[in-house]
Amino acid sequence: MKLLITGASGFLGKYVVKEALGRGFQVRAAIRHTSDEKRLSWRNSPNLELIRINLTNSIEIDDALKGIDAVVHLAAAKQGNYDTQYANTVIATENLLKAMVEGNIKRLVAISTFSVFDYLHIRDREIIKEDSPMESQPLHRDVYAQTKLIQESLFRDFELRDRGEVTIIRPGIVYGRNNLWNSHLGVNLKNRLWIRIGGKALLPLTYVENCAQAIVSAIERQEAIGKTLNIVDNDLPTQQVYLEKIVKHLPRHPSSIAINWEIMRFLSRSAWLFNNVLLFGKIKLPGIMVPARLEARFKPFRYSNNNAQQILNWQPLYSLDEALKRSCSDVDLLIESEVTVSS
Repeated sequence: MKLLITGASGFLGKYVVKEALGRGFQVRAAIRHTSDEKRLSWRNSPNLELIRINLTNSIEIDDALKGIDAVVHLAAAKQGNYDTQYANTVIATENLLKAMVEGNIKRLVAISTFSVFDYLHIRDREIIKEDSPMESQPLHRDVYAQTKLIQESLFRDFELRDRGEVTIIRPGIVYGRNNLWNSHLGVNLKNRLWIRIGGKALLPLTYVENCAQAIVSAIERQEAIGKTLNIVDNDLPTQQVYLEKIVKHLPRHPSSIAINWEIMRFLSRSAWLFNNVLLFGKIKLPGIMVPARLEARFKPFRYSNNNAQQILNWQPLYSLDEALKRSCSDVDLLIESEVTVSS
């Protein structure tokens, strides 16, 4: 079977390509025109064809799909303004799916995100499962969540309207080498001060190699067709435990202050109410003062990977401690100002 893997040079994409090659697939890896292929360890693999493509260009997509049996679609924009993210997530996906229909390619493993859930209206400590409520007020969320919600609706349209054989994979927080810090730990102010919010909430982590194994397993298993699967690891730590573990591996980190979760939630809801009732929404509040965004990042929930384990016959290979050891070996880790998962 020959796969087209989009977003192949991204943080997760690099591992998905490696895993697919390791399992004997022929892979056409699609990377951006600006990507540095020298950083891709698998670029000279005999079963690999490396192509540069702009997914907003439908002609390039037609060529990329020739001879392809299945598509793994990871490409999406995590940064930039609305127009940038809409073009590189929504329009790119529309173009890809249209070309798949024209080329009669049915099999799609589509990568979504935990950002699509309606965290504000899910009760504290509920189990987040595949059928948990989807975000009902996307305009209260950030651009990444908004565009990924639209993208997931496109996947479902392809499945229902065009009879696509679709598996939607929703990873939690994907972490690994040079990607340990995330937005669920707090707010990073220019790498000088880390405002920690809460500490007891579980983090829906999935180590990047574990996640890549689940994605490739979805290609192999017919049982995965028509399914949506949440991907998180087994041994999920709290914010505090995870922070203590990664700080040990960091050469330096900013000073931090801790804010109780309940206090932060009260402040956020008060600021939101004051702005919308008395000021008619005239003030643009920081993200942590928007309840829908705050609760997507810090509200305490539980998480299940039961469906992924059963349908994919998947077990996360690496534990948290093993994953951190692999992530931190021979690497200079720096705290990044950008988060790994948006809300």
